[in-house]
Amino acid sequence: MKIKEVLSREFDECEIKGWIYRIRNSGGLAFAVIRDSTGIIQVTVKKSAEKAYESASSARIESSVRVKGKVRKDARAPGGYEIECDEFEVISPAEKFPIQKDWSEEHLLDIRHLSIRRKRLTNIFKIRSRVFKSLRDFFENEGFFETQGAMFVTSAGESGSTLFKVPYFNKTAYLTQSSQFYLEALIYSLEKVYTMAPSFRAEKSRTRRHLTEYWHCEAEAAWYSNEDMMKLEEKMIDWVIHDVIDTKKEELEEVGRDVSVLERIKPPFERLRYRDALKELGITEEIEFGADEERALGIKRKKPFFVVDFPRSKGFYHKLNPEDPTTLLCHDMLAPEGYGEIIGGGERVWDLKEILSRIKEFDLNEKDYEWYIDLRRYGSVPHAGFGLGIDRFIMWLIKGEHIRETIPFPRTINRIYP
Repeated sequence: MKIKEVLSREFDECEIKGWIYRIRNSGGLAFAVIRDSTGIIQVTVKKSAEKAYESASSARIESSVRVKGKVRKDARAPGGYEIECDEFEVISPAEKFPIQKDWSEEHLLDIRHLSIRRKRLTNIFKIRSRVFKSLRDFFENEGFFETQGAMFVTSAGESGSTLFKVPYFNKTAYLTQSSQFYLEALIYSLEKVYTMAPSFRAEKSRTRRHLTEYWHCEAEAAWYSNEDMMKLEEKMIDWVIHDVIDTKKEELEEVGRDVSVLERIKPPFERLRYRDALKELGITEEIEFGADEERALGIKRKKPFFVVDFPRSKGFYHKLNPEDPTTLLCHDMLAPEGYGEIIGGGERVWDLKEILSRIKEFDLNEKDYEWYIDLRRYGSVPHAGFGLGIDRFIMWLIKGEHIRETIPFPRTINRIYP
């Protein structure tokens, strides 16, 4: 029986399995708080239950146990119920747990394989699991097909300077930064596709929102314009937020999120032109927005918003704006409360001559993109897509302090263990 079920009502007898979360002795009673994946419950063992009392009294925290007894209401106990135990079996005794006095962030990261048992992280990972399910449900409902790209690639999607280089037999390969190009290839048969997969960026960044290995939700759709894609993203964010609230409200509240802030978020989202964003920031020249600029733009806004009409330097694969060729038909979605970019997307260059011109403009090697150029040679169509940084999105969803919280085993510029 799971603890969540036990906490729902009184039982004459129940049996649970889990781990010791807290344990102490007082006046001939052993008190243990047991946890499993669904919650925690207090267990009391009287000295008169000799075998059970001896077993509980000698057990350390994080020992795995099997407990059997009667469930009774007790307002003083966590969850309002406790188990009066007559059987307390230690399945596997734990050594002295290494999280005692040292709660420093570095120590907890060094023993991440153990510190992920903390209640806060358990709640975050439950929310994370729901986000992944919700995204899949959304795309299924919208008629998209889930697919996969390659993780080993031979060229950059964006910046070659942030590629992880790896040996590949007698050749050189790179870990992918994005599945975008592969998804673009698949729209010619499936039309609307998405993937959820890791991406890798060798950015030498130590900000609270950067990982070197992160999870990407990317989508591409034939016949979609930039505006079509933004409307889809608004709908997706709305869907996921309210699905998580419906199913994981307790977990959101336990990690300290004011759920009412999320409940008020509804499309449409603001469209802020890049040049107007510069004016708002008091910046007089074109720059690439970083964490500081994105935070300044979002800190006072109450819901996600788009920055649109970026200068043509943003990416060679974005389609030029026919009304103003100095800008692109692309966008970033920024989270409110200062959390910065969570989505980047736009309409793709689909004309052969234009993609060749843009590759030349960016001083890229045409041979590196030969198969990508091929897509413009054989029945090309207008299309658009986006990439959502799932970990960043979750960081904002829980109003977290650092992106490391959102993923079980974070990889950063200075951390690759455990």
